Amino acid sequence: MRTLGRTGVKVSPLCLGAMMFGQWGNTDHDDSVRIIHAALDAGINFVDTADMYSGGESEEIVGKALAGGRRDDVVLATKAHAPMGKDPNQRGNSRRWLVREVEDSLRRLQTDHIDLYQIHRPSEDTDVEETLDALTDLQRAGKIRYFGSSTFPASQIVQAQWAAEKRHSGRFVTEQPPYSILVRGIEREVLPVCQQYGMGTLVWSPLSGGWLSGKWRKGSDATETHRSTMMGGAMAARYDLSDPVNQRKLDAADALAVLAEEHGMSLVHLAIAFTIRHPGVTSAIIGPRTMEQLTSQLPAADLVLSDEVLDAIDAIVPPGTNIRADDAGYAPPWLADASQRRR
Repeated sequence: MRTLGRTGVKVSPLCLGAMMFGQWGNTDHDDSVRIIHAALDAGINFVDTADMYSGGESEEIVGKALAGGRRDDVVLATKAHAPMGKDPNQRGNSRRWLVREVEDSLRRLQTDHIDLYQIHRPSEDTDVEETLDALTDLQRAGKIRYFGSSTFPASQIVQAQWAAEKRHSGRFVTEQPPYSILVRGIEREVLPVCQQYGMGTLVWSPLSGGWLSGKWRKGSDATETHRSTMMGGAMAARYDLSDPVNQRKLDAADALAVLAEEHGMSLVHLAIAFTIRHPGVTSAIIGPRTMEQLTSQLPAADLVLSDEVLDAIDAIVPPGTNIRADDAGYAPPWLADASQRRR
């Protein structure tokens, strides 16, 4: 077990991500519950979901799995921010929305409190002070135990810490950024900043959205992954091999697979073990859709990569590098929207 930041809470080095339970992935609730129970039986005590995953269905499945006496042994995390309806106020980081949405998450999760409530993305139209004050009140009311951020750039992590200190409010105690061998951008600033402020980090997509699952190899037919077709194909561009950037990802994934084979391990184990070896990482979120995927990923928690292997990984994908820019998970509007840069 590892300590989650400075909270004193102990969590497993692997966190079970529930994004693939529900319409986006495994639509069989009973099978999803069995996978969750198997993860808990294997020693995982940390479960992460979000209100938006399959429109709340993921939270409902997690609630079913933890009912009947398993809730107290689990550090339960969820997130809010994304749209949950057509109403423009059913989203974002405002007090109005968070106070309402935490109640909906509690109902879906069948619990009276959430251990870690995370803000899924920054909101450029909402003062972080507004968000922190609302979360502090929810914490004092016993609805949530701790709160954190997810996929915040380093500058906004610092801004939130300063705002909390200035207002004497609660602070973000964790950050949940994307991290894998192919997506190493957080090594530049996010991880060092989190370490500086004593924040726990639970990193998402250690298999880089399936690129490091071992299915993507040079010379083989392009594999259509489940994630390339989910959400109405919204992520299809990230798997289009006609894109030169994705070809570079394929080259790196193939080289990493060869490296793993040379050292007698699977690429899945190499990829996950890499993320939890970094001293700034508390836990890596694995997101299995099937029991087979879960059992193939669990042994990575016990694998310690040698310096020789880590040096070889650095030679394939240099530290601090994101091969594909949008794998960072968040594009500031001043970069994504041309009108923000022109008069």
